[in-house]
Amino acid sequence: MLVFLDESGDAGFKFGEGSSTFFVVTLVIVPDPASAASLETTIAQLRHKLHTPPDYEFHFTATCAAWRESFMKEVNGLNFRYHPIVINKPALRGEGFKCKDSFYKFACRIVLENAAKELSDATVVLDGCGSREFQRELGSYLRRRLNPSDAAGLVIKKLKIQDSRRNNLLQLADMVCGAVARSFSGRKDAQLYRRWLKPREARVQFWPKENPGLSSEGTHTLR
Repeated sequence: MLVFLDESGDAGFKFGEGSSTFFVVTLVIVPDPASAASLETTIAQLRHKLHTPPDYEFHFTATCAAWRESFMKEVNGLNFRYHPIVINKPALRGEGFKCKDSFYKFACRIVLENAAKELSDATVVLDGCGSREFQRELGSYLRRRLNPSDAAGLVIKKLKIQDSRRNNLLQLADMVCGAVARSFSGRKDAQLYRRWLKPREARVQFWPKENPGLSSEGTHTLR
């Protein structure tokens, strides 16, 4: 089982000086090698259809609207599932959240805990970010928090850091995370991309407070 994590927004708290209101972390679950291969092939074929270079990176914020929608249409029927958490940063209290590394680790832990019942011996893949020391700390932290000492199996088997430019499934996580983040933006195209992904969507947690677009279970209502 492969799990890909990506984020949208930033971990800063300088509102009015460029920090984002929301920090979104999205976990994409690809259950088996056949599903991974199908996704890889579909994304590679989409590059060919769009006449992009073979090494073109699908990155939500840098991809034009038409190509974003094409991407969502191509992948929406394939075998993956995603869990996002949308963190409303202005509602957070406590100095601990002001440490970017701690905040990032916390967000990754929460989204993995939300999906834990679906995970078994998962290899978690993240885009290369931060120092090697931080990457080691993150892996140790997540394994410690997610793998119960009294359980027969592991939730997380290993954690890998890879370059999204060379990994189609990390690009999938980026595009899905971007679609979720855009759905909370209030922009004209807010719901356009996420609508295509709805069949693949698990519970979307808005934390720590609900807003008018959320049901009592914390699932954002698509308008």
